[in-house]
Amino acid sequence: MKQFAKIVLGLVLLIGVASCSNKNEPNYQYMPNMYEPVGYETYQGVDNGLFPQGTEAMLPAEGSISREWMPYEYDNSPEGKEMARIQPSPLDSLSMEVNLAKGKELYDVYCAICHGPKGKGQGTLVKREKILGVPSYDDGARNISVGSTYHTMYYGLNSMGSYASQMSSEEELWQVAEYVMKLKADLTK
Repeated sequence: MKQFAKIVLGLVLLIGVASCSNKNEPNYQYMPNMYEPVGYETYQGVDNGLFPQGTEAMLPAEGSISREWMPYEYDNSPEGKEMARIQPSPLDSLSMEVNLAKGKELYDVYCAICHGPKGKGQGTLVKREKILGVPSYDDGARNISVGSTYHTMYYGLNSMGSYASQMSSEEELWQVAEYVMKLKADLTK
């Protein structure tokens, strides 16, 4: 009987202690940062001794350019496009087959969805009427050249945005421009 009384008394005490706790608040937190994360503001100074001035985003040095990109010499204006029209391609003419193969590969990825695989302006998005007004490369009013094609891809034109950020180098832009000129020549035959 004494054993039974001790067990009942122990259960009463256990229930009493458990009923006094608040279930909305944790009792003990052994690793509080796991439960209540510390929020840091972007680029704020952190008191860890590593960066006493803070982890502020720094501007690049004046006059610096991104790797493999040279500043384009023509402005994003109609006058700049006209000046770019007479610019020849700087690609090596001896490896033109390699350049056209790479240009076709990039054209199929980035351009054919709107301009079509043959450059007739009948890509998948045009056929589905998602975009309108994509002209054919053989349109006589569009006096395109390799330089003006590069300029258009670099800056964009009308509803076509710039594709300079999608290409990994200037060489790829020139390869696509050369392939566009090949498509134009194929259409005018």
